[in-house]
Amino acid sequence: MILVEKIILITGGTSGLGYATVKKLENCKIILTYNNNALKAESMKSENIDVFKCDMTSENDIKNLYNYVVEKYGYIDVLINNAAIAIDTLYEDKTKENFIKTLDTNLIGPFLLSRYFGDLMYQRKSGKIINISSTNGIDTNYPMSLDYDASKAGLISLTRNLALQYAPYVLVNAIAPGWINTEMNKNLDNDFIDNETKKILLNRFAEPEEIANVIKFLVSDDASYINNTVIRIDGGSY
Repeated sequence: MILVEKIILITGGTSGLGYATVKKLENCKIILTYNNNALKAESMKSENIDVFKCDMTSENDIKNLYNYVVEKYGYIDVLINNAAIAIDTLYEDKTKENFIKTLDTNLIGPFLLSRYFGDLMYQRKSGKIINISSTNGIDTNYPMSLDYDASKAGLISLTRNLALQYAPYVLVNAIAPGWINTEMNKNLDNDFIDNETKKILLNRFAEPEEIANVIKFLVSDDASYINNTVIRIDGGSY
């Protein structure tokens, strides 16, 4: 896969799938964002990895990120909208504040980033946007995460509209992973994990690196004719 000399912006790059993706793409020039994990971000800095603090719920932070990238690099080749949160609670404990925070981070942040950087890529007549959605945005629903599910469904809709908006120069795709072995999921109840694992034909959660392999492919020039597509990666579910 051809990855040399690409400039890639990935949000939420210090843990979980974001971290695994950065490692898979370390031959590229990476600009990763973080919000709370400053120590980890600083430890990841290298000749090829730049870091920038950005709260996805703050349009001002996103504007500052855009200005920083344009001033330092001039352009990017790929935007990976990965940063996300999940505030799982009982249905009766759901609040407007947490619902808005989830949508701000998981959907509105990616929209703003895509608008700024998508316009930049369109002007250059070249670029890719990769949105990290979830099977929760397609057909896997949990009332305790209905705000997260709604944000991921919205991200798929955003993907479709951005592909139309930026055609024919910017390829816009999404991936929809199922369960992944990340820090976020390690605190799940064991009985819940066992029950969810039984629904997966491969009988296990994915490793972050397995999902990152698909992202790496979409980043590469080998994926030059994939557009307006949602790739489901769930080990085969039923």
